[in-house]
Amino acid sequence: MITHHFSDGLYAKETQFPAGVAILKHVHDFSHLSILAKGKVAVMKGEDVEIVEAPACIEIKAGLTHGVKALTDCVWFCIHATDEKDASKVDEILIGA
Repeated sequence: MITHHFSDGLYAKETQFPAGVAILKHVHDFSHLSILAKGKVAVMKGEDVEIVEAPACIEIKAGLTHGVKALTDCVWFCIHATDEKDASKVDEILIGA
């Protein structure tokens, strides 16, 4: 389940997903923060894999291919600086999806 949160100049994409599900690898032209609010995940950053347990805040550097796989049921937030407030357009703007 995805919930979009918008504020002035900020966007948070909240994703709730069960154990075993992965967020596909992708890359951004800018650095951003991700917050693991619940659960345990394997975070893939480039060639590295880090096991992270909530609560945790992770920096994702610009240009770094990254993804997440849930090891338990999780709540994951990606935090981005953007003025876009249209949920149907925000992924296209942030990752070119």
